[in-house]
Amino acid sequence: MNVLRVRGLESHHGLLKAVRGINLDVQEGERLALVGANGAGKTTLLRTLAGIHRASAGSVEFDGANVTTLPAHQRAALGIALVPEGRRLFASMTVTENLQVARSAKRTGYWNLDTVVEAFPQLKPKLRALAGSLSGGQQQAVAIGRALMTNPRLLLLDEMSLGLSPVAVQGVYDSLSSVVSQKTTLILVEQDLQRTFDFAQRIVCMLEGSVVAEGRTDEMTRDEVMAHYFGHRGSNEKKEYA
Repeated sequence: MNVLRVRGLESHHGLLKAVRGINLDVQEGERLALVGANGAGKTTLLRTLAGIHRASAGSVEFDGANVTTLPAHQRAALGIALVPEGRRLFASMTVTENLQVARSAKRTGYWNLDTVVEAFPQLKPKLRALAGSLSGGQQQAVAIGRALMTNPRLLLLDEMSLGLSPVAVQGVYDSLSSVVSQKTTLILVEQDLQRTFDFAQRIVCMLEGSVVAEGRTDEMTRDEVMAHYFGHRGSNEKKEYA
């Protein structure tokens, strides 16, 4: 069953069209990766899906309901959560306070303070520490944990490994196994292609705001993805939707 259905989605930054006619179906429990060079439109697409960036055309359906014009807080209440690039924590608040902010979504489910700390054990000794004092990996864990506290059905993860050490990145991905076990639908932006292939079930390649190719990770090669990444292959290979 599709939890997300996107048709003809467009978004602008001023006069610049950053997202161009995106068609996308995402099944419940699927792990989908968006790949592409800087400026390909990946972050704008995630922000538009989350309701932070306004769509200028097209539609977004979540769980069968049209949410195209709903603001971010209403989408969060329905079960869409974004972990933004750069983490965007409240630096002067404690880890616990950052996590509990998300309770305003008022959704019930598996995720609460205890289960988040169980999934991200590196946070247990840091609950009273200020978020601004944490390492990059710990801050990323808080950012993901905060999103999980809304008990999302769709979790959007933007540049999870950006600026983190390999050890910190591995720790974050290890912790995501708990999210996968809850069959949460995931859409992530990840520059590390090896991790993309290891974690995601399907890859969508973006170039200049458009989808130029997509496929299952067990059916695509790194060379194919890199060719689309740099625009060396034609957009006529992308999958068309009815």
